[in-house]
Amino acid sequence: MTEKNIFVLIKQVPDQSAKAGINPDGTIDRAKAKRMINPFDKFALQAALETKRNYGGKITVISMGPPAAEEILLEGIEHGADAGWLLSDKRLAASDTLATSYALYKTVEHLKPFDLIFCGLQTTDGDTAQVGPSLAERLGIPQITYCEDFKIEDGKVKARRVIEGGYQWVKTPTPCLVTVANSYHHLEYKTIRGAKQVQDLSRQPEEKAKVIRFLNLDQINADPLLCGLKGSPTIVAKTDKVSEIGGSCKIYQGASAEQMVHEMVNETNLLEFVK
Repeated sequence: MTEKNIFVLIKQVPDQSAKAGINPDGTIDRAKAKRMINPFDKFALQAALETKRNYGGKITVISMGPPAAEEILLEGIEHGADAGWLLSDKRLAASDTLATSYALYKTVEHLKPFDLIFCGLQTTDGDTAQVGPSLAERLGIPQITYCEDFKIEDGKVKARRVIEGGYQWVKTPTPCLVTVANSYHHLEYKTIRGAKQVQDLSRQPEEKAKVIRFLNLDQINADPLLCGLKGSPTIVAKTDKVSEIGGSCKIYQGASAEQMVHEMVNETNLLEFVK
């Protein structure tokens, strides 16, 4: 069986457990926000690792973002990926899904050939689930969305995808793009070998440059007018800061259901509320 050339698209997003500021134009102030790998992309990386383990191949993690996004490419190496590419260019700032899919399309075209592209279902900072399918359309290749299980037989991907009320089995030839649902297997722990490799790379800049490489729009022959804010028809008209609502609760336990309900009703004047 021919080994697979596997691309995994991952994104650095603001840490959901930390506070992030908002720029005047309504975009997230990513410079101030704590950063993490998009949780949905971890399922895509796991799918790639299992593909490599079961069918052989090379995993390349690809991201688009500021130079700091190199962190998540190194995290991918720690988990077992073989190499990483980061598309980083100031002209990409404020890209919406249309501009992002175009920039990633030019990146993938620059790095091909590939057999499989794995993407997370969506991102926590955009939540649109549009980039993966848009990229497949631009590449002109088949796509399988909401995939929660798959296998490769005779050069074709046979996948089970989530649909409303159940699931659906589909089959498509490679090359193809697969967006992986969060009902797939969770990402494995980082490997000792991967962690040591990243540690060694931090001490050897010349070797690190061979594993984690950078690209800009000129190198991938992308039109700057189709990227960033200029290439993004989406307009953020308004943003609102949702504050946390305080409150308290009381837990009733240690008695019969009838007694606890009676106690709760008496203490909260629930009957008056219902009326």
